[in-house]
Amino acid sequence: MTRKLLLVVTLIALAALSAVAGEKRPHGSGQAMYPTKNIIENAVNSSDHTTLVAAVKAAGLVETLEGTGPFTVFAPTNEAFNKLPAGTVDTLLKPENKVTLTKVLTYHVVAGRLLRTI
Repeated sequence: MTRKLLLVVTLIALAALSAVAGEKRPHGSGQAMYPTKNIIENAVNSSDHTTLVAAVKAAGLVETLEGTGPFTVFAPTNEAFNKLPAGTVDTLLKPENKVTLTKVLTYHVVAGRLLRTI
């Protein structure tokens, strides 16, 4: 199970990094990100993060990410999730995989406000 979790985390991280590497938009994949809104409010308004929003909901992390921060989320886009092996996302979203999904998602969250300077 540990190797499987490590593989999934690595694949998601690689997919997220590959999507970010080719991106020239400042943040939020071109969607407006408002400092007056929390992470969830911004993500819900992003058409590029619908898979991430579904995963955050399935993991039960909405309330946590709506809480006081600041938090920085290295948010994989739908494009990044689509680069994972077929069935990976569907498997992670199943209720019986909530613990694994939560671990994968929390690897993408850092306490504090980090700014991307590219």
